[in-house]
This record gives sequence, C-alpha cells and structure tokens, in this order.
Amino acid sequence: MFSFPRIAWFAAALLPALSAQAQRGYVPQGRVTGTVRVWGSAQMQELMRLWEAGFHRYQPGVRFEERLKGTVSAMGGLYAGAAGLALMGREIWPEETLAYTQVTGAAPTGVEVAMGSFDVPTKADALMVFVARNNPLAQIRFGQLAALFGCGDREPPTWSQAGATGQFGTQPVHVYGYLPDNAAARFFQSRVLCGAPWNCRLNAFGNLQTKAGGRVDAGRQIVDALAADPLGIAIANIHYATPAVKALALSEGPGLPFVAPDQIDYAAGRYPLTRSVFIYFHCESSKAGCSPADKQLVVHAAALRGDGEPDVSAGRGVFEGIVEEVDDAARPWRH
Repeated sequence: MFSFPRIAWFAAALLPALSAQAQRGYVPQGRVTGTVRVWGSAQMQELMRLWEAGFHRYQPGVRFEERLKGTVSAMGGLYAGAAGLALMGREIWPEETLAYTQVTGAAPTGVEVAMGSFDVPTKADALMVFVARNNPLAQIRFGQLAALFGCGDREPPTWSQAGATGQFGTQPVHVYGYLPDNAAARFFQSRVLCGAPWNCRLNAFGNLQTKAGGRVDAGRQIVDALAADPLGIAIANIHYATPAVKALALSEGPGLPFVAPDQIDYAAGRYPLTRSVFIYFHCESSKAGCSPADKQLVVHAAALRGDGEPDVSAGRGVFEGIVEEVDDAARPWRH
C-alpha cells in the first residue's frame, strides 16, 4: 500500500527564496517574463485567480495559461511538458510520483501552499469522525480509528476497541466512509491507517447523479446512513453534520492532546485531519528544469499572506490559511 511521508526538502534553487520570502512577503527577484502554464484542480480556480491578481502587480510581463480540469490531470501535464506547474487539490499519489520520475528522471518537488477548507466540500475539505448523537464516546485516538477502519481480525471490531465500556463496549462497530479510490479516503488511509487495507465491512459511498441531473454528495449519504445506525462510526466533512450525529475530538497518539473539529483549532493548524493544497514543479535536476516565471509564482504563492494579498478564506470559509513560514507550515513532500 502507500503512505504520504512529509520530508522537509526543496529543490536547492528555491529553498532560500521560499524560506526568506515566506517570512516577509513576496519580494520580486528581478522582473521576469514568459508564460506560466498551470494544470490541475478545477476546484482551485478561485485560489489561482487570487494568485494571478497579486502576482501581476509585481510581474506584469507574465502571462498565465490554465488547464484546470482536475487534480488527476495535473502531474501528467507537468511531466509531459504541457505545464510548468501542477496545482494539486490533494496529496500526490504514488502512481503519479512513479510516472513523473520515470519520465523526467527526478523525483517530483512540491510545496504546501494552503490549508484546505474547514466546511466547504470539494475544496480540499477536512475530514471529521462522526458517531450517533447518543454514542457515549466524545473522543478517539488514531490507533483506535485504525482498529475500527482497518483490516484486522476476522471478527468485526467492537466498541471496546474505541474505549467504550459496559454493554455498549461489546457491540459491533459499523463503519461508514468514502469509496476507497476517493481522494479523501486515500488521505485517511495514509494518515490514519498508515497505508493498511480498509476494513472489508466498510460501507462505502460515492457521489450519486440524480435523474434530474443533480448530485447527492457521498458525504451526505454517509452521514444520513450513520444517523440511522446507533452502532456506526463515519468519516465525512462537518458540512454534512446533522443534529442526529456528533463529531469526535481526535488525538494522533498516546500523550498527544485531543483536538475538537472547530474553526479556531483548524485555522491554527492543530486539527489532525487537515488537508492541504500543493503546487508541484520541476526541480533543477529534472530534465525539464523550472523557468524563472514558474519559480517566482511558487515563491509568491508561498508568501501570499505575508505579502498582504487577500486571504482566500476571508468571508467565504473556503481555504483556511495561506502559509507564512515555509519551514513549519509549508511542508514540502518528496517521494
């Protein structure tokens, strides 16, 4: 299976600029010209527009060409040479890493440029863990979640494995979540299950198309199913919460604090199942290299808040933050 390790590494040419300018805001390193070609997430168009508007104040000679058809297309555009930047509304997947490396001869290089949304679906939204309103639990650790959602014993897990006692602790746990190929499911599988297989009894849901042409989100179906099951536990976004369910506080492990899914802790970066937005680009050792305009756009994006640009979460609740300190918050991923 797979996991998404976080390792502090940048292409050497970008590290000094990102580390310094993320502290004080974007400072142009000379004038650059050319075209920045971006492929990636259709859900990140608003974010891209904000970057472009701010960047043009400093670099008016740069043009943008976008093909934002979906995150799944982003890395293909990058390694095929059609794009210089890949805007990812989720973490990179192992098969994307492999394809990029085989084509370019180098590992993909990326930087985390924004936290995803707290409660807006499709915007790299956070995951919450829900139980029925009358469930006695108020909190749960990652290890306990792994015991419930992961593939373990042949027998179904019981609520005692989540810390429940008495008669309720002897009852079986019914697990609800997204289809395994969903980006949120793959994030949870990496972050909580450490890449282990899912519980084979997982009740999995995907988005449904209605006869009228509308859509019923998987998250809505998950929470509705949980609301009818007092023995259930589910993962979904808090946008779908109803009075019949409640979200649990989470801890990443023994000795670590439990954090409730509220906007204050989320915006402060303390909530454990926060998701992120990434930009991937060509490092200097790849065959393609990274153009000056591409480099400057990445630096600008990483320094967005420190530069005084509009916060994309302001008044909309879409993205909860833009990184200020690359060494801490903009955790680059190399695979």
